[in-house]
Amino acid sequence: MMVVINCIGSILERWRQSPSLEDRNLSAAGNGKQPAIAVAFARRNIADQRGAVAFETLIVMPVLLFGLLLPLADLALAGFQAISAWEALRSFGQYVQYNAPQDVTSTSTWASTLPTSVAGYPINNVQVLCGDTAAGAACTSANISLPTKYYSYTTTITLSPMVLRSVLCPISCTYTLPYSERFQ
Repeated sequence: MMVVINCIGSILERWRQSPSLEDRNLSAAGNGKQPAIAVAFARRNIADQRGAVAFETLIVMPVLLFGLLLPLADLALAGFQAISAWEALRSFGQYVQYNAPQDVTSTSTWASTLPTSVAGYPINNVQVLCGDTAAGAACTSANISLPTKYYSYTTTITLSPMVLRSVLCPISCTYTLPYSERFQ
C-alpha cells in the first residue's frame, strides 16, 4: 500500500513541476518557433470570449422571461385558483354535513338557507342525489329507499392568463368544477 502511495506522490510531483502549456508557448515565442504576437493574440481571444456572456445575456433573458417564466406563471395562477376552488367546495361539503336537510325529497327550502358563496367562489346547483351519482337522480319518494345519498354542487372559476390564453382558454376562460360528497 505504501508503494502505491509513493508512486502516486512522485507522479503528482513530476506533473506539478512540468511547465504548463502557456509557459511552453512563451518559451517557444522566445526561441523563434512561434511569434510573440501570436501568443498575445491567443490570450486576447480568451479574454474577449469571456466578455461575450454580458452581450448574450441581453438576448437570453427576454427569451427566458417571455418563453418560460410567464407561461409558468400562467400555469401557477391557474393551479392556485383551481386548488382554492376545490378547498372552497370541500369546506362547503363539511358545512353541509353538519347542516343536513330534514327531508331529502324537498331540498328547495333547505338549499335556500345555505350560503351562496364560500371564500369568494359561488356555490350553484345544490342537490341531494339518491343512488348512483353518475345517474344524477335527485331524491324523490320513489328512490329514497336507496342506501347511498350524495350532496352535489358546483362552483365556477375564471382564468385570466397572460401568455397561454390559447392553451388554457380554448373556448372560454370560465370553468365549472362539480363536486359531490356522500353523506349516507
